[in-house]
Amino acid sequence: MAARWATFDCYGTLIDWNAGIRAELARVFGDDRADQLLERYHDIEPDVQREDPSRPYREVLTESMRRLGAPTDEETSLARSLPDWPPFPDTHASLEVARRSGWRLGILSNTDRDLLDASIARIGVPIDHTVVAGEIGSYKPAHRHWERFFEETGADRERYVHVAQSHFHDIVPATELGLRSIWINRRGEQGYPSPTRELPDLTRLSETLDELVPA
Repeated sequence: MAARWATFDCYGTLIDWNAGIRAELARVFGDDRADQLLERYHDIEPDVQREDPSRPYREVLTESMRRLGAPTDEETSLARSLPDWPPFPDTHASLEVARRSGWRLGILSNTDRDLLDASIARIGVPIDHTVVAGEIGSYKPAHRHWERFFEETGADRERYVHVAQSHFHDIVPATELGLRSIWINRRGEQGYPSPTRELPDLTRLSETLDELVPA
């Protein structure tokens, strides 16, 4: 029987990117401005990605900081800090349980290879396959990450689930492609279309995956 595959977005799902970004914004701009600038950042970054899908992610981070008004010598600070952004407390154990249950794990990420490799090292769980924006010239919510994943792995779409926090970047395109999805809705947001399943965190990940695609 074909392998069961679960792919993940990394930042916001496995790595606490809000904590990582906010810490840098607080350091550069001051803690009193960090929350406001974090909200602006979430609007700016997708615009930068849309303007030039071939732009490496570290340049997306740099341009986003520039548009927030960072001093010249701090424009690259987010890219420098990314390898130190922390995994969520539930990430390691949840991925380990899924692996022990027979799931192959992948990551489809809007980032660069070296940055993702650093984050995977922090997560500390083997990942079987990755697709990164820096190597395909495309940012989610475009479909190219999934197209490349299926081209490279030959995974069975009927034995596949995508897991992500971002409704815009991940759940919408997965739904458009007719794929099962689990929305890790850590921020209690609203979104349409609905995912196949919705969870507040990764705690029940493995059992939910097994419900969607039994062994």
